[in-house]
Amino acid sequence: MNTGIQFPRLGDGSTSTTRVGVAILRAALTPLNPKLAENSQDESRWRRRYPLYFRALVEDALKHPQAANVAIQSARAGLDAAWNEMQFELPTGFSSLSALSNMQSSHAIQKPLQTFAFSGKGNSAPTPWAVPYRGEMLRGDSLRLKIDDWCTKGVIEDSAAQALHACAKNPDWFDLSDRQMVLMGAGSEAGPLRWLAQWRAQLIAIDIDRKPVWQKIAAIVNAGNATMRVPLRFGAPNHLSSSTEEWTDYAGADLLTQTPALIAWLQACDGALDIAAHAYLDGEKHVRVALAMDLIQEALCRDRSSTSLAFMATPTDVFAVPHAAAQATIDAFKNRSMLIRSSQKPLRLAGGDRFFQANIEQLLHSTLADGRTKSYGIVDSLVLEQGPNYALAKRLQQWRAIVARAAGHRVSLNIAPSTTTSSVVKNPALAAGFAGADTFGIEVFEPETTNALMAALWVRDLRDSSSAANPQTLLDHPFELFMDNACHGGLWRSAYIPRTALPFAAALGWARQKLA
Repeated sequence: MNTGIQFPRLGDGSTSTTRVGVAILRAALTPLNPKLAENSQDESRWRRRYPLYFRALVEDALKHPQAANVAIQSARAGLDAAWNEMQFELPTGFSSLSALSNMQSSHAIQKPLQTFAFSGKGNSAPTPWAVPYRGEMLRGDSLRLKIDDWCTKGVIEDSAAQALHACAKNPDWFDLSDRQMVLMGAGSEAGPLRWLAQWRAQLIAIDIDRKPVWQKIAAIVNAGNATMRVPLRFGAPNHLSSSTEEWTDYAGADLLTQTPALIAWLQACDGALDIAAHAYLDGEKHVRVALAMDLIQEALCRDRSSTSLAFMATPTDVFAVPHAAAQATIDAFKNRSMLIRSSQKPLRLAGGDRFFQANIEQLLHSTLADGRTKSYGIVDSLVLEQGPNYALAKRLQQWRAIVARAAGHRVSLNIAPSTTTSSVVKNPALAAGFAGADTFGIEVFEPETTNALMAALWVRDLRDSSSAANPQTLLDHPFELFMDNACHGGLWRSAYIPRTALPFAAALGWARQKLA
């Protein structure tokens, strides 16, 4: 029987992720575009047309006369709707997530989790930051040159290049013995555990209660110099040894079903917490686990002002992008060779809007709080194969980032490049598309490279007061938080909307795979 965070059941006992997704998007769109919000509930082709509504969340939040304020208002409305729509199963019945959140301070809802702690046995000095890349370990001049190369090729934005250079110049940033870093989804393939474990961090690891998962996590931490606390299920023996054959039998907690217990467990930690949301599940479970992490982050933000949040965003989403990136994209489409234009023309005529559509057709002008205008572009890199639940789960994280930063919390939300993690490449179409992506100027990264880049950028966001993560850093629009440090792999500067080129990248990728 399903327990914990659930999509609500209809009268016939079924669930509809589409109904809930539309309701949440409608709430977020209402402050921006009331007419489109109203029309969304009559959308009969949601799974094909959902990009239209996700794009409107960004476009209308830029064009609105009160752009910055309405973007925050929209984010709050979306989160409120999600918390009111979704349910949590309790022994006494179902509760909305909003009601569940209000219960946290009144009484214990679930059996308390216990704690096991241990320390790594590796070298006590923080390991110098380096970047594994295609069989090499980049550091010093080779790292500096590769960062500049990525920036020149449009694989990362200039702000990301400058942030990574700053990381290389400030090795003292990487002694994290003063930080309590909560990793929700600690064993995530794209997560930063392997690096944080070498940087003396005080880790608080949350992941599913499966012994192989914890054996893997334990091996990583044992080889490093971090300390780690993990939740143990209620009733675990009081005196467990550091032998992984013993404590890993009891380790772990389910974000979906033990959310209240995890909140209480984290609230018992003293001091400031840096809480990263890195857990991923397939399909509709991704929305549910995103909301579980959201409940935890919101509760700890409410509990203490020193809480900071961290997210790793996907580039396959809709984003406002800086003027320079937008203009580069416009120019890339405009300056295609005559040979490419002529070969694409019949495909575009035959396929309508399905093939080789311009990534950005024009700049958008946003009115700032002081009356100035500023130009941005919008990149729609949603991939239909990933589905509306994936898009919604990632949007929930953007909304939390906006709301938490507006409330004064430090928020690190950095866009990671497309990465060949097992959860992605198990989709044959995406795997083939990745294999042919370089034809369109897109670089797809191996997990170990993404790990190193994103771990360093999180550290930079915690250490550098000039980072957009710092709520004291003035931004012209809340969406500029997502522009800072963007490592999008080239999607922001590609000539084409990615999904209109994906079939051809996939065809090339399949051909390469067969020839390999």
